[in-house]
Amino acid sequence: MIRQKSFNNEQATLYLVATPIGNLSEMTFRAIDTLKEVDCIAAEDTRNTIKLMNHFDIHTKLISHHEHNIESSSHHILSLLAEGKNIALVSDAGYPAISDPGYELVQAAINDGYNVVPISGANACLNALVVSGIAPQPFTFFGFLNHSEKNKKKQLESLKDHQFTLVFYESPHRINKTLNSIYNVFGNRQIAICREITKKHEEIIRGELEVLKEEVNDLKGEIVLVIEGADKVEEIIEIDSTEKVKEYISKGMTPKDAIKEVAKLYNLPKNKVYDEYNKSK
Repeated sequence: MIRQKSFNNEQATLYLVATPIGNLSEMTFRAIDTLKEVDCIAAEDTRNTIKLMNHFDIHTKLISHHEHNIESSSHHILSLLAEGKNIALVSDAGYPAISDPGYELVQAAINDGYNVVPISGANACLNALVVSGIAPQPFTFFGFLNHSEKNKKKQLESLKDHQFTLVFYESPHRINKTLNSIYNVFGNRQIAICREITKKHEEIIRGELEVLKEEVNDLKGEIVLVIEGADKVEEIIEIDSTEKVKEYISKGMTPKDAIKEVAKLYNLPKNKVYDEYNKSK
C-alpha cells in the first residue's frame, strides 16, 4: 500500500497541471501560482508552453518531456525530484497523461515515494460529455482510436455492446472515416460531435450517427465524439433480419423501406440488412 498525504510530508512533489484547451481565460489561479513556484516545468512542447508562460508572466525554467524522449526525460525529472526540487508537468492542452505523455513518469514518481498532485483545470472529455445531451453517467473515456482501419475495427467490435456512454478523441483529417467505421460496427446511435471546445469557433453537432456521417464534412480543429452506449443486450444477435424484411414487404412495404425499418428496429447498419436480404434472393 502507498499512502500519500500530499501536504503533510517533506517529499518533493510532481504537480500535474492542467492547462487551457483553447481559451486562456480558463487557466486557474492555482495553476498559475504553481507554475511560478515550482523549480522546473516539464512540457510536452516547449514552443507551445512558452507562449502560455509569457502570457501569464511565468519565468520558471522549462524542459522538454514528450513521447519521443520519455525514458531520458523521466530519468532527468526523477533526479531533480531526488534533489528535493518540485516539478510541474504540463501537456499542450488539458491534463497531462490524458492522451498525452505523463503516465510513465507519474508511475515512476509514485514508486520512488514522491508526491504526485493534480492541479485542476479544463478537460475536453468532460466538457463535451456534459453538453452532448447524451447520458453523462456512467461513461467510458477511450481517447484516440487506432489509426489503422483494421485495428480500429477490432477496438470498436470490443465496445459495440458496451452500455456506457463512450467518449473518443479524433483529429479532423480522420473524422469522416472514423464516423463510418463506428456506424458500420455500432449501427445507428445518438452522437454529439464537439469541436474547438472553449474556442471562438466552438461547435456541437448533435443527432443520429446515420445522418451525421453523411452530412458532416471538412471539420477542423480538435474533435471529441460522445456516443450513446448500446441498449441492454438482448437476444437479437441471432435474429434473421432477412425474414423480418420479407415480412414487411409482404405487408406492402417496398424493399428499400422494409430494409430501413428493420435496420432501425434492431439498431443495425442498413447496408448489413441490405446485404443479407440480397443474399437470400
